[in-house]
Amino acid sequence: MSVSPAVSEPAAKPLSAPQKALRKLGLARDIDLALHLPLRYEDETRIVKLRDARDGDTVQIEGEVTHQEITYRPRRQLLVSVHDGSDSCVLRFFNFYPSQQKQMAVGSRIRARGELRGGFAGLTMMHPTVRAAGGGLPRALTPVYPTVAQLPQPYLRKVVLAGLAQADLGETVPEQMLNDIGIQPLWSLRDALLFLHQPTPDVALAQLEDRSHPAWQRLKAEELLAQQLSQLQARGARAHLRAPVLVPARGGLVDQLLAALPFALTGAQRRVGEEIAGDLGRAQPMHRLLQGDVGSGKTVVAALAACTTIDAGWQCALMAPTEILAEQHFAKLVEWLEPLLAPRGQRVAWLTGSQKKKARAEMLAAIESGEAALVVGTHAVIQAQVRFARLGLAIIDEQHRFGVAQRLALRQKMADSDVGAGLPAMGADGGGTAVSRASPLPQEATGAGPVPPPAIEPHLLMMSATPIPRTLAMSYYADLDVSTIDELPPGRTPVVTKLVAAHRRAEVIERIRAQIAQGRQVYWVCPLIEESEALDLRNATETHAELGAALPGAAIGLLHSRMPVADKKAVMGAFTAGQMAVLVSTTVIEVGVDVPNASLMVIEHAERFGLSQLHQLRGRVGRGAAASACVLLYEAPEGGRLGETARARLKAMAETNDGFEIARRDLEIRGPGEFLGARQSGAALLRFADLAEDARLLDWARRAAPRLLARHPGLAKKHVARWLGGRVDYLGA
Repeated sequence: MSVSPAVSEPAAKPLSAPQKALRKLGLARDIDLALHLPLRYEDETRIVKLRDARDGDTVQIEGEVTHQEITYRPRRQLLVSVHDGSDSCVLRFFNFYPSQQKQMAVGSRIRARGELRGGFAGLTMMHPTVRAAGGGLPRALTPVYPTVAQLPQPYLRKVVLAGLAQADLGETVPEQMLNDIGIQPLWSLRDALLFLHQPTPDVALAQLEDRSHPAWQRLKAEELLAQQLSQLQARGARAHLRAPVLVPARGGLVDQLLAALPFALTGAQRRVGEEIAGDLGRAQPMHRLLQGDVGSGKTVVAALAACTTIDAGWQCALMAPTEILAEQHFAKLVEWLEPLLAPRGQRVAWLTGSQKKKARAEMLAAIESGEAALVVGTHAVIQAQVRFARLGLAIIDEQHRFGVAQRLALRQKMADSDVGAGLPAMGADGGGTAVSRASPLPQEATGAGPVPPPAIEPHLLMMSATPIPRTLAMSYYADLDVSTIDELPPGRTPVVTKLVAAHRRAEVIERIRAQIAQGRQVYWVCPLIEESEALDLRNATETHAELGAALPGAAIGLLHSRMPVADKKAVMGAFTAGQMAVLVSTTVIEVGVDVPNASLMVIEHAERFGLSQLHQLRGRVGRGAAASACVLLYEAPEGGRLGETARARLKAMAETNDGFEIARRDLEIRGPGEFLGARQSGAALLRFADLAEDARLLDWARRAAPRLLARHPGLAKKHVARWLGGRVDYLGA
């Protein structure tokens, strides 16, 4: 008996270079192409006479080539003279091919488009776009699209128009809701897209460039609505997920920790602690952001949430973006919790990428067995080999510094953990039922078999010392519950901020000498490790040597990211213990370092730091009773003034210590990306809308989204799929 060969599927046809480039731009669907809008436009709809053009205008001319030559001074270049009947112009090319020389042979009639420049040698155009003269002129402005290598503009224009013709552009928002937007005239989605890809030459270019044209307004409204819908859907989806019900034992770890702490909680800490405890006691996953200014006491609130989790028989993971910050958390949590956990046979585990193999193996075993009740670490916590016995709560500190994909990975850790293995069905106090995959499952009515268990996730608590401005809370954090610690612990002193020009550096060093004489400690922060000729920055090593020479007898330490981990720990340990007067550092001390005796922070080249980063650095001082100051040393470019953005940052720092006001101004300056960790995700946030400028459209989207979802769920689903595609998970992370 013969056996016929297995029938195999035909191999997928390999993608061409342009197709790969389109995928790189995220242009996989027809609708993606339709929504790939131009960066700018070129007006090829008319010919301008040279005599009517002005210096600096971008124009299209048509004329006869009267001369062509290749010169070699000062470098090899092609010069082509064109006369249009009113005047002559020289086209100058530094990069050219034989085919171009042939196209622009003497006697040929050509069209050239570029920026016109005047001078002693007459009118010139540098590297203009050239084509043969003749044929009709286009009736619409020519779009110039965002692109990558292997995607020339003519090809991209062709595929975008094809995608636009084939995409489903049917309305997904009922007319009554659209009328509430208030755009006059109100464009349909199809008309808006057709117009923006090929606008008529009579449109005001300013309206296209600043995106105030009604066609742009329609697209912005649609985009904001999709974003609001995705947040509502994410919140709704979590209502169908299950999470462990975490209820603390009476007289258990929470009560023991509160009794052992050497300080009383502030009213704000107690309030947000109760909000978090309420979430943990429910069977739906918590998705809460805990925000509070630098030094407001978020760590102790996180510790109480961890105690609730451990009391209920589950594990907690705390992930921080840097090893120094993770180690600061670890040291505090060991100090507070280890005496309470040890009698129970449990511990606080430490997990980072720099651990020795033996120590790492020991920690991994403790995590998998459940002995490690609390795991503190960096991104190493989400690596594949880390298996939790039963992860009930994930805490992410400085969440905006992680990529969205990393936050999603930590949430996925529940799926990898052996949930419920050997776990009691009740909370430790008998009051709360723990969700477990080992729990009996209800039978289907037909008796055909068990109903699959609902998806189980850990509770998620994100923490940020960068308060979220209201417009972000209304948009990207719309699916989050937000808790705010809005008061500082007693004893924190306000920090005085001074702007000092770099030429007064010697005065700053004298100020340091005075602080050291009073027994105080000082930070000096530098922006780079290595000298860069382009940026002209002093490096940390040079500054360390300079201060050592200027302050003989003072112990001065150096800390930067390229040092071995052991050396970093030694330096930080010496500074924390008061054995070091001055710490010269790069921004590795931005978050987490807590030295109450440090009273002066000097930030060199402050104009090169972000506003949020400056505020974080300033928060390293003023943590004790001594009067504290932050000196922002700035240096303007040679012979010039600081840029507008740098001036705005420094002005904000000098005017306020309020983290919420700092965050509001930072959003104005930089936009939402930094707050969200979006740069690491590789996915754009809002492509068209601007949260600051389009507040009216955002308000409309917030009102319309729940109505659309409730009354027209099919249209809502189609709307989100059209605009967000595969980015929905990122927006819900």
